[in-house]
Amino acid sequence: MSQNATLPDIRQTLEFNAPIQKVWNAVSTAESIGAWFMPVIGFEPVVGREFELNAGPFGMSPCKVTELDPPSRLRFNWGKDWTLTFELKELDGGRTEFTLIHGGWSEDVLTEFGESHRIVRDRMAQGWTGIGAKLRGYVEG
Repeated sequence: MSQNATLPDIRQTLEFNAPIQKVWNAVSTAESIGAWFMPVIGFEPVVGREFELNAGPFGMSPCKVTELDPPSRLRFNWGKDWTLTFELKELDGGRTEFTLIHGGWSEDVLTEFGESHRIVRDRMAQGWTGIGAKLRGYVEG
């Protein structure tokens, strides 16, 4: 009777003391993504572009750019289940609001590496806090 109940998206919104174009460059180039998130192979900010994230012990994750609206929105599919969205909004004083949305979580689904979405979602929610701090250092440093 169980129908894959969806779990809430992971959402993290941060304000950076950096102009929107600088933050956009940090989230839309392979070199920059590798500096604050994880190494990426073959990424280009082009809808339909397939690339891979090097998830370390979890191996290579296939990804595909699904939405692009520079400098305010980038979305890609990550692995078999997830979507990752970066939303940017220009604020006064040369600041930028950055929102990360990690979606595609389902209660009864296992990841490619055999763990439940619920367990991985909790771990990733914690991980995104540290990754957000790394992005802050990258764009404000």
